[in-house]
This record gives sequence, C-alpha cells and structure tokens, in this order.
Amino acid sequence: MHEIEPYYSWLKYYDSSHDELSPFFGKEYNMDLYQDAIYNYYIDPAWDFFGSETLYLKILFVDYNLGFSVIEFIGEWNDAISNDIMFLKRNIIDHLNMNSVNKFILIGENVFNFHGSDDCYYEEWFDEVENGWIAAINFSDFVTEEWKNYDIDSYINYGGELEMPNWRTLTPQAFFLKVRSIIGRRIELT
Repeated sequence: MHEIEPYYSWLKYYDSSHDELSPFFGKEYNMDLYQDAIYNYYIDPAWDFFGSETLYLKILFVDYNLGFSVIEFIGEWNDAISNDIMFLKRNIIDHLNMNSVNKFILIGENVFNFHGSDDCYYEEWFDEVENGWIAAINFSDFVTEEWKNYDIDSYINYGGELEMPNWRTLTPQAFFLKVRSIIGRRIELT
C-alpha cells in the first residue's frame, strides 16, 4: 500500500497545505518518513489523517467560487466499528461546507472495503449541501452494494457515467464540469 500515492498532478492548481481555508493548512509533509499505516501497512506520507485509523484522504482540489471539492480516499471505510463517516463529516465536510463548498466529488478507487452502520451522517450531509450534491467516482461494486444495504445510495450519486477511469486526464475545472453535467441530468439543480 505504500506505493499508492494520492494524485499529484493537480498540485500545480491546488495544495491543501497552502490553502488558509483548508483543514490541512500549514501541514508539513516529510516524504521520506512513512509513519501512517492502515492495518500495519504503511501508506504514502502524502495521505492525510482525519480521525479514522483505517481510512485516509487527500483533498485534491477546492474551488470556493464554484463551491466544489475533489477528495481522494485510501483504505477501508468502516462506519460500523470506527464511525469513519462521523470523522469525515465533522473534521472535513463541515469545514468545507462552512466555506461555501456544497458539491463534493469523492474518488474511491483505493477504497478496499466498506462496512456500514446507519445513514444518519450521510443524511445530515445531504441535507446540508442544499443546492449541491455528493458524487462518488470509481468506487468498487462491492462498496456500492454495501451502500445500497444501508440506504446510503439515497444520498450519494454514483455509477453509470460517474465511472470515469480517465478522470486524471482532465483539469480540476473540466472534471467538475463533466461531473456536474452528469449530476444535472440525474437531479434537478436549482
């Protein structure tokens, strides 16, 4: 797992450690020191800890004017035991939402497992985005099947055209516009 890095090519557009509104503002990364681990497997030092012992993330991009963020994940999403959604909601999402972010693009190709609990935090998140949305890109089928079991699919858009294996070929704005177009065809935006 130490070889799986968050997507670096957008650093020329955005770096969460340099963004005064980011929850990771001022964080210094030691790229030579592998200290964070998921189940005793070290992960790349560029991933960010947000409270979960089994799930890490990287805020790849935020545009406060357009109100969107792109967040990439690695690890096991475990709401049943460690309540990962609570940490995500309270430590990251609430922070971004306070700064006018109401459209969230979640990248999940490195989420290796999901254990659900209830949908309360997802429902709260969905209610708070008002005219925004939550889109999940490239999560595995077994993860989205579990989402269905816990009714999380009522709050997060995924599947179909949101499976985008080539998202890295786009700029952050082009990626957002593509996702927004897909979501716009799914729900009525105001």
